[in-house]
Amino acid sequence: MGRRGYPPEFRRKVLDLIEAGRKVADVARDLEISDQTIYTWRRQDRIDRGLGQGLTSGEKAELTAAKRRITELETELRATRRAIELVREVVPPKGDSRRSR
Repeated sequence: MGRRGYPPEFRRKVLDLIEAGRKVADVARDLEISDQTIYTWRRQDRIDRGLGQGLTSGEKAELTAAKRRITELETELRATRRAIELVREVVPPKGDSRRSR
């Protein structure tokens, strides 16, 4: 189904099946998802519950949003700098040595 293609409710039900004692391989086969996907979800669930080390889902989302915002700001800064360069080419700077009469 692709990256982030499974709803959180589905992930939770899969993890509940594993916690209830079903084998990962059996659940993966029955639901037609990879066992590695389930292991990844289980690892992240343990981190979110404070049982493992790593970034929680909330921290990952915050980091992703921050990176996206940084990229936007860098793009805006490049555009602003370019606009300043273009204006300087057209408009002479104040305090030019020639005086107007």
